[in-house]
Amino acid sequence: MRGRQRPRTILSVVGARPNFMKLAPLARQLAARPTVKHVIVHTGQHYDAGMSDVFLRGLAIPRPDCNLAVGSASHAQQTAAIMQRFEVLCLRIQPDLVLVYGDVNSTLAAALVAAKLGIRVAHVEAGLRSRDWSMPEEINRVLTDRLSDLLFTPSRDAGENLRAEGIPDERIQFVGNIMIDSLVALLPEARGRNGGRPAGAPSEPYVVVTLHRPANVDHVATLRQLLEALSRLSQERAIVFPVHPRTRARLRALGWSPGAARVTLLDPAPYLDMLHLVLGSDLVITDSGGLQEETSYLGIPCLTVRPNTERPITCSVGTNRLVAARSNAICTAARAAWGRRRDPPPTIERWDGNAAARIVAVLCDRARMD
Repeated sequence: MRGRQRPRTILSVVGARPNFMKLAPLARQLAARPTVKHVIVHTGQHYDAGMSDVFLRGLAIPRPDCNLAVGSASHAQQTAAIMQRFEVLCLRIQPDLVLVYGDVNSTLAAALVAAKLGIRVAHVEAGLRSRDWSMPEEINRVLTDRLSDLLFTPSRDAGENLRAEGIPDERIQFVGNIMIDSLVALLPEARGRNGGRPAGAPSEPYVVVTLHRPANVDHVATLRQLLEALSRLSQERAIVFPVHPRTRARLRALGWSPGAARVTLLDPAPYLDMLHLVLGSDLVITDSGGLQEETSYLGIPCLTVRPNTERPITCSVGTNRLVAARSNAICTAARAAWGRRRDPPPTIERWDGNAAARIVAVLCDRARMD
């Protein structure tokens, strides 16, 4: 490992909505450490206000110290722009450690820059594997883990993946799922909203839908299958669909609208509003990684419209099930799952709201998580 001194300046790099949920609990923990200077860099990978600014405020994350404002582009262009701008920042700040989160382009770009400058890298949510190399996120995950000095894993299987790839034990720290830290912190507020119905939710049983992955929304034939499934399911349950900007653009290009179907299209919701919406639902249909985890923690049935998942524990222990992007498959699986909550919800090791505290203990106290 490059250097073993206790870090004094820690630089966190975030760029997309899932990163913010992982940053929030760590930012709180690091703020309680007076000897640590925590610098937050927003790459601007998610630049839409509904995907960035509102989300940061909802999670009470301090205003980023720097925004690289890279915006949208191809994977190569976006990664290159982040690297160019982030290198200048690293040379100026000279951090002791760069913290990267998850599996987006910002994650890999920052890890590459830091590693080449000889700055220690720590990866939060390391070791997840879908083994699907058609997913850009899988490439980002594997390469970031190879570059990282400290690998903070959310589950035992993630550590096993890293060891199978030759990563030595001393670099792997099983700290638990930091996404659940944000969920645990905001769950009382979400549950205590005076018993009111979530914004955008109907007064009848409903299903929450989120879809944004290119494999699902960029191919017209696949997207039509998904929309057909929603139309059919809406005859039996209301559908609430917070629409990602990418997906909204595809729907507009297709000329699709719900018509007579009981499908309510919403703008992307701030985290607390989304949590409130999910809590009241009978079922979640998604292609999001985070919702697989959150629904498992809450005991809410979830269908993930993907052929694989980097979070297999949500299927083996949690409430998640993979389903093909075909109308018949989705409808059949939905009818078998909706309304069948796990009570009590499943217990998953170290998904307890304390992952950030464990990470900071490793970073600042040289603790070892067994």
